[in-house]
Amino acid sequence: DNKKKVLKGVNAEMEQGKLYAILGPSGCGKDTVVKTMREKHPEIEVSVSATSRAIREGEAEGVNYYYMTRETFQQKVQAGEILEYTQYNGNLYGTPKHEVDTRIAQGRTVILVIEVEGAGNIRKLYPEALTIFLLPPSMEELENRLRSRGTESEEAIQGRMATARREVEQAPLYTATLVNDDLETCAEKLYQMIREYQKG
Repeated sequence: DNKKKVLKGVNAEMEQGKLYAILGPSGCGKDTVVKTMREKHPEIEVSVSATSRAIREGEAEGVNYYYMTRETFQQKVQAGEILEYTQYNGNLYGTPKHEVDTRIAQGRTVILVIEVEGAGNIRKLYPEALTIFLLPPSMEELENRLRSRGTESEEAIQGRMATARREVEQAPLYTATLVNDDLETCAEKLYQMIREYQKG
């Protein structure tokens, strides 16, 4: 019996890590919620994304992003090396498969911050992943947040709101939903969800 216990302990240590994905409409605060959670729980790692945009001053390869040309990015998409991707301001952003698989194999806890359009692929390739759909307190509040950025035209805001309404309808397809009504509370709830799932 003692041998069995020892073996079980060894196997537990060698267990693969777990994958979590947080998704939701643009403006619902995905990055901010995850950043707030990680300030208290830095052991939860965020997958580093790839991008076709140029590196900016103060950024580092493999820390902020993996930087590549648009052509290389598209080749990686074709080869199945990018799990999900989106286009923003004319640049491509996506999740490299090797980044996720390596961290999981090392037994780490990895969270992806992704757009709704790419989340279906994550569900298909990693059916065991916990996918959490982040919701705004209301669509009115989401519109207020988008407007407060002051970076987009009225047409762009209306387009984002139309997309958001369609995306919110997909929330029941995912493992859990979480409402971002208070940042600190929401970040703590996200951490508790991850802890509960890891126990399982």
